[in-house]
Amino acid sequence: MDRRSFLKTSAFGGAAAASTALAAPAYAQGKRTLTMVTTWGRGLAGVHDSAQYCADMITAASDGNLTVEVKAAGELVGAFEVFDAVSAGQADMYHGVDYYFMGQHPALSFFSQVPFGMTFQEYNNWYYHGGGMALQDQLYEIFGLKSFSAGNTGPQSGGWFNKEINSPDDFQGLKFRMPGQGGQVLGKLGASVQNLPGSEVYQALSSGAIDGTEWIGPWADEKAGFQEITKIYYTAGFHEPGPVLSLTTNRDVYDSLTPAQQQIIQQVATASNLWTMSLFMANNSAALARLQAGGVKVMEFPDSVWDAFGAAAKEVVDAPLDDPLYKECYDSYFASIGPSARWGALSSGTYTAQRNRVMGL
Repeated sequence: MDRRSFLKTSAFGGAAAASTALAAPAYAQGKRTLTMVTTWGRGLAGVHDSAQYCADMITAASDGNLTVEVKAAGELVGAFEVFDAVSAGQADMYHGVDYYFMGQHPALSFFSQVPFGMTFQEYNNWYYHGGGMALQDQLYEIFGLKSFSAGNTGPQSGGWFNKEINSPDDFQGLKFRMPGQGGQVLGKLGASVQNLPGSEVYQALSSGAIDGTEWIGPWADEKAGFQEITKIYYTAGFHEPGPVLSLTTNRDVYDSLTPAQQQIIQQVATASNLWTMSLFMANNSAALARLQAGGVKVMEFPDSVWDAFGAAAKEVVDAPLDDPLYKECYDSYFASIGPSARWGALSSGTYTAQRNRVMGL
């Protein structure tokens, strides 16, 4: 029995399903309020903005027939509880990043982040035109969910450290905040990996509970205030080259909507995917300049560290291949990344390098 069947036949799940079934015709004909929970603290730069954008656009595009109320992390459920809350029908939808929930299924990594994985454009190639969306639907159906990609932060920074990283050995015993498969990679290098919601990271870094953290990129990191604690910042990371944010609805709730309302949710998610990425990219460069002007030392990991990241990442990403659905996603994902990467290098990669050289950018 899959999880969705269990929820429907359990006392709680059966009651929720029956209530939804009875209410569906009225919902389709009248106004409805949907509760969105998130993995984000209220006001977290970019990511909470993305959730609010989705809520506002769904409300506007439906002429108010669907009103979405956003509940930030901790206001209704905790950041790491939103997946279960929406799966069980305690909330209607969530906005978040799904590597927080890889304990539910390791294949969720393909719809959030994979170390040394896809960039924003490469992911979109796979998701919209290479079978990724169909695999997402297959995976999330197990949990009674309907999910869409609804945002991207672009390549995330390597993070903030209380010491320079000159070799892989420098990760031994380092207390570092990094979720998902990226955190598993650092664990293989000897780090003590912490998985904390974004709203808790500043306090942990400030108190010394952690020695370092990754978050997103210059703009969001500056807003979070990490430069007040340490001045060592690595701007390129291996762990999240194009991390995906998701807009995920309880499947029974989604099925109770009219086809037009379902399309609104899907198209708003698609619009948010581009809008959110552009928001981060529009702000990162100026933020980095301000950080440097304030004394932040911008650094890059040496090749020996990148090589160690790569070797450990292969072990981590290959480890769950005995799971059939994980393997199906893995095979599809990596069949897509190669051609996208090769053409990207020959086209936009060459052009950007030459443009920057010729124009002195």
